[in-house]
Amino acid sequence: MLKGLAVQSADTDQNTMIKEVDRYLRADSAVGRIVVHAQLLARLGQRLAAALPGPLAASARLANFRNGRAVILADNGAVATKVRQMSQRLAGELSKAGVDCDGVDVRVQPREAAREIAPGTVKPLSVKSFESLRSTAESLPKGPLKAALDQLLARVAKSE
Repeated sequence: MLKGLAVQSADTDQNTMIKEVDRYLRADSAVGRIVVHAQLLARLGQRLAAALPGPLAASARLANFRNGRAVILADNGAVATKVRQMSQRLAGELSKAGVDCDGVDVRVQPREAAREIAPGTVKPLSVKSFESLRSTAESLPKGPLKAALDQLLARVAKSE
């Protein structure tokens, strides 16, 4: 029984602290407007994710809402095209969240993780190909082509 009271007390303390922080942030008018806008974006973002089919919901996100228009970022052009096709329905869904949404602006902006380039894999060369490239490199005069071939031969693995 005492454990339950301790947990309840901790939850009450945390809720009180959250309310105090929220009240403090809203006290300053500029910060208060930002907090209200952030809460609006969170609510609209959830509504957008629920309105989009699964694969699109994972590839599109709400960036902003201003002047009655929702700004949606898509990971690639295909997603952007599909979201644009759904724009009327999405505007209606966002309006159900209590805002007057006149339309949707869609922009392509890949996520940071999507921009990462996967490391290359070293593909082995046959012994015959390796020897052919090596003899070609040896017969070339000094220059950028010979340097590139030497670098390739130093990195490549030979297959048996």
